[in-house]
Amino acid sequence: MDKLGALRPPVAKKTPTEIVTHGDRRVDEYFWMRERENPEVLRYVRAENRYTKAAMNHTKVLQQKLFGEMRSRVKEADSSVPERIDDYYYYTRTKKGKQFLIYCRKRGNLNSEEEIILDVNELADRHKFFNMDVHEISPDHSLLAYLADTDGSERHMLQVKNLKTGQLLPERIPSTAKIAWASDSKTLFYSVLDEEFRPHKVFRHVVGTDPREDVEVFHEKDPMFYYLVLRRTKTGRYITISVHSATTSEVRFLRADRPTDNFEVLRPREHGLLYYAMDHGDKFIIVTNENAKNFRIAEAPIDDPSSRNWKELLPHREDVAICVSDPLQWVEVFRNHLVVFERENADFHIRIIDLRNRASHRIGLPESLCELVPVETHEFESTRMRFRFSTMVMPPRIYQYDMDSRKLKLLKQYEAPGYDPSEYESKRVFATAKDGSEIPISLVHRKGIARDGENPAYLYGYGGYGDFEGSTPAFDSDRASLLDRGFVCAYAGIRGGGEMGKRWHEQGRMQNKINTFTDFIACAEHLIREGYTSSERLAINGRSAGGLLMGAVTNMRPDLFNVVVAEVPFVDVINSMLDEHMPLTAGEFEEWGNPKIKEHYDYFKIYSPYDNVEANEYPNMLVTGSLNDSRVQYWEPLKWTARLRALKTDRNLLLLRMNIVQGHSASPGRYNAMKESAFAYAFILDRLGIKD
Repeated sequence: MDKLGALRPPVAKKTPTEIVTHGDRRVDEYFWMRERENPEVLRYVRAENRYTKAAMNHTKVLQQKLFGEMRSRVKEADSSVPERIDDYYYYTRTKKGKQFLIYCRKRGNLNSEEEIILDVNELADRHKFFNMDVHEISPDHSLLAYLADTDGSERHMLQVKNLKTGQLLPERIPSTAKIAWASDSKTLFYSVLDEEFRPHKVFRHVVGTDPREDVEVFHEKDPMFYYLVLRRTKTGRYITISVHSATTSEVRFLRADRPTDNFEVLRPREHGLLYYAMDHGDKFIIVTNENAKNFRIAEAPIDDPSSRNWKELLPHREDVAICVSDPLQWVEVFRNHLVVFERENADFHIRIIDLRNRASHRIGLPESLCELVPVETHEFESTRMRFRFSTMVMPPRIYQYDMDSRKLKLLKQYEAPGYDPSEYESKRVFATAKDGSEIPISLVHRKGIARDGENPAYLYGYGGYGDFEGSTPAFDSDRASLLDRGFVCAYAGIRGGGEMGKRWHEQGRMQNKINTFTDFIACAEHLIREGYTSSERLAINGRSAGGLLMGAVTNMRPDLFNVVVAEVPFVDVINSMLDEHMPLTAGEFEEWGNPKIKEHYDYFKIYSPYDNVEANEYPNMLVTGSLNDSRVQYWEPLKWTARLRALKTDRNLLLLRMNIVQGHSASPGRYNAMKESAFAYAFILDRLGIKD
């Protein structure tokens, strides 16, 4: 076994379980691994982890070197750009050697004394795992509500801190997901999760009272509606509850100064209708897909926001898509302006609409091949908006744009010590899919590389939910450790994602899902054909839905890749989608399909990674999972690894790294995240035979 000598991987026992669906018989030898309380499951997990540790032991020095490189490219003591909200300036800062953010503010001006409102490092020190997901300051700036996850399950604990005394208030509310303050700064609305981890109820809480007395104000009973957003609008006048499935949404609203009133429905749900609303004083600004595949924007009076009163503000465009992964983030409303983040031909743009005369223009950006991220501005009356800009070569910058004068101002250039952007170049190329579609690929590498097929390459993909996660041309300081070792790093904008609008998503979901996989294969083949790399030098990576991608393409073309990294992969597709008691399953029917429908079941059987493992030669593979993952259950990567071990005919390395105390997301804490990257990079470098 090459340098691993006599080291042998664990072998999982086989206990065949017969599963019959639509008369079709499947045998699952590892179904028993779903028994979380079975001590044999944990023993097998620990055996896999011991094997992985031993197999990677010879890379410890390399891991440490990679971690050191990554850490050296981060300005460890840094701060964000302050934002003024009423009489306070709010900002975050980091401290050298500390993992988490410190939340701060100054009153009156930036020369005032700093007040630390929350040091997440102090909270995290008490736990093996800690992640603060949401925090909200009360309108009078006296209280801070925040949600903390201490085991990775994403069942957050709601706590409130008195900012005048610095004390935590006694009430602790478990299994919370979102929060919003009413105008009185004592009434707090919060959403809670059901047994399937679906946010399904909203309660009203009065600070200082017993949470057992809280009043239920909303209950979403339809399990297809798996997403709930609760927020206070920028004007501060309304609290909104937005619920949606993959295809349908509904919005409720309440005057924030009348928290005991009932929530009103803006427009009753209609299957296939997605809409999202923000208030603008006496009217709502509405982002909708009604007669608009790529979404359009309308406005309607708050007194009567029924559909008959929806007036066009920004029409639908066939070639331009409004970013809608979270439209209440990507569309921002001000007194006189509307900010709309758009994508056209895979590029980001920012459109400004003057609400006084309906004129619109796009912001002139320093470069078109870039990632744009909104930086929320809380002041409704402001004429200035902010955004984060980065490229695959240039570290992030924070810009402020005056929407009246049309002047762009650089507020902050983030530093990457020791990194010289002039040594690298980026570009976008297009691969041709099987059906002739042009698939965008964002590339970055050191200048002057030869296209002789000898370069190592790293190709990332996701391709789900209409998101553009991971495929955007953003800066990643960790990535320089690959670039400086000669890698070409590529990010595939495959169908199923949202890189080219809603149609792009639809062409890679449900009964079109296989397009996602064949698109990715086409991207890999393009890189090889154009001389950027070769199959022997190619590593691929994806996480979650991107882990499904890794499993599918590895089954379809195991000869095309040398190294595969599949993080928290959704690979046991049929079994998971048959179990509606699992978190998210029912809500996923409109993204993947419902295997209780024979046509969908038959389609799943074609690509489900777990069900399509065969006696074959497979690439080197690193698989990760987490015992407390509420989105992709731990048994999916566990079972998949066991079946691969039993059937694969090669001597390539297959490792499973299962986190005992962690959830679906990457490790919280910036140094922990770097260590995870260093581990994955060390695996890739080692398997490609790249000597450091």
